[in-house]
Amino acid sequence: MVRDLTQAERQTFASDGVALVRDAVDCEWVTRMMAVVDRQLAAPSKWSNDANPDGAENRNFTDRYLWQENAEINAFIRESGCAKLAAQAMDSQSARFYFDHLLVKEPGTASPTPWHQDIPYWPFMGKQICSLWLALTPCSVENSSLEFVRGSHGDGKYYAPEAFNGPQDDNASWMAKATGEKCPDIEADRQSFDIVGYDVEAGDALIFSAWTIHGARGNHSLKTRRAAISTRWLGDDAVWYPHAGTDPTVQQEDVSVAPGEPPVDEAVFPELWRA
Repeated sequence: MVRDLTQAERQTFASDGVALVRDAVDCEWVTRMMAVVDRQLAAPSKWSNDANPDGAENRNFTDRYLWQENAEINAFIRESGCAKLAAQAMDSQSARFYFDHLLVKEPGTASPTPWHQDIPYWPFMGKQICSLWLALTPCSVENSSLEFVRGSHGDGKYYAPEAFNGPQDDNASWMAKATGEKCPDIEADRQSFDIVGYDVEAGDALIFSAWTIHGARGNHSLKTRRAAISTRWLGDDAVWYPHAGTDPTVQQEDVSVAPGEPPVDEAVFPELWRA
């Protein structure tokens, strides 16, 4: 099964900066990606970030940039239909892949995902850049599904990135070089923002602009894991824009394009869908 976005889903993405897509992929992909989650929890990659390693509870775990070495994730990004959905949401004639990101909060993980935009963390610029966050387990807002500031993708704001685990996070020391305005403390003043959150089932997706402010609460369930895989997509107007304070995993020496050029390096940013 490879589905299309409905007109209503496209319109919601354009106006809100986020759209809920029910049954975004075939259920087979959920099973296959959950098997990847289990394997990465047992043997994380060098790009992982793991609070409370090996814990069955209170473990906030992420792993990323696995697609070139992990055959299952490589198949997922090429065959699941996510590239097509991302392109349709962005109103783009193409979708290039940036990176994959596994996100797991085991039962009783209190730590929230702070409010942030994605775009300041990445070495790209453009409005047609998005994430497709696929739920691999059912989860409610209370159990760490995502929340968004509706319409914030259109505010023209570019907030400096911050380490999710605070300045002591050695894996995010590169963010210290970033400059820019601090993201507002939305949690302290929720009533002043148009916040929308989504309860999801496994196989549902949240597609959102890299400019949309979003966050997630801790997983307050004492029984159920919250797991998702987020894939990051580049549309027609995206350009390579490496600068201080952005994720250094892919650097200038890794690509064949110059700053300000479209990311047409197939080895690093493969085009996986074109209209």
